[in-house]
Amino acid sequence: MGTLLLQAQSQTPLVDTIAGLLGLDGLLGAVVGGLLGAFLIANVMLITTAVAGPWAKRKITASFTDRIAVNRIGPFGLLVIVADAVRLMSKELIVPDGVDRPAWDLAPIVVPFSALMGFAVIPMGSGIHLADPESGLVYAFAVSSIASLGLIMAGYSSNNKYSLLGGRRTIKQNIAYEIPLIVTAASVVLFTGTLRMSEIVAVQAEPLFTVAGVTIPQWFAFVNPFAFVLFLAANLAEVGRNPFDTPEAPTEIVGGYQTEYSSIYFVLFYLGEFIHIFLGGALIATLFLGGPAGPGPEALGFLWFTIKIWAVFLFTQWARSAVPRVRIDQLIEIGWKGMLVLSFANLVLTAIIVGVIA
Repeated sequence: MGTLLLQAQSQTPLVDTIAGLLGLDGLLGAVVGGLLGAFLIANVMLITTAVAGPWAKRKITASFTDRIAVNRIGPFGLLVIVADAVRLMSKELIVPDGVDRPAWDLAPIVVPFSALMGFAVIPMGSGIHLADPESGLVYAFAVSSIASLGLIMAGYSSNNKYSLLGGRRTIKQNIAYEIPLIVTAASVVLFTGTLRMSEIVAVQAEPLFTVAGVTIPQWFAFVNPFAFVLFLAANLAEVGRNPFDTPEAPTEIVGGYQTEYSSIYFVLFYLGEFIHIFLGGALIATLFLGGPAGPGPEALGFLWFTIKIWAVFLFTQWARSAVPRVRIDQLIEIGWKGMLVLSFANLVLTAIIVGVIA
């Protein structure tokens, strides 16, 4: 275990790699390397989201519901990504009367940027790691939760009762499910004894057991499948996917917090929603699925990481197509009386097991 942790700590961060390639050092190298590294990671996630939102979402949903998805614009319908971008951004930005303009303008910016900031501490592969602070896991949860502020700002500033209801539902839902999400993640911290993301991944690289010559890694999805299922369910609520999509609820409150948004502002909300789905997938992959670990050479780490986050995305789209929405009162009851109790029970059980092993 000690060797693995040393290997995790010795991997050169992306910032240092970029600074070294440019021949820069000191503060200038850190600033330039950080800016370019953040630019690269942000663009990778934006491209991923651009593929997932306009194209993959439609294809996956059509497969689940036995329909034909986009297939006329470009090969396999891929150029619908460009068509949708042009269509949405060329629409008029309508500002309703009576909105609280500063909050109304800031809300769609806060949501996607809070998710993008979370990727700063996610190890995506060998050397593809922007920063690796000791409190990396805390940072990821902290910045991702800023999105809740953006959604409630959109709700109350829109001067629309449906938007206000959507914003209030968002806060109720996020509080009810973010606590179980963090408590469940704390059970992983009990196993690893660290909040540093690279070390959490390194601990999972150890062998759990061997069957017929095949070594099963110590992924926490295998070590504690109950925590894995809890985290997966709570993550659905955090990213607003069925059965927990009540903040938007088109059949009840039109579109919730984003009812009054159009053009580029709607695109930003849509973008933020999907980036948060992939950030949730990145956290699940890092905490429970070994991060970028997988068969083959270490250089394939980013490929395995991408496969894992897309698998989580596929799961969220399955839930969107197959699971009916719960009422807001049922959602709150599931969160406070179900998920919260189960997450603390998992934490106590984990603490007992770790104490006995230690």
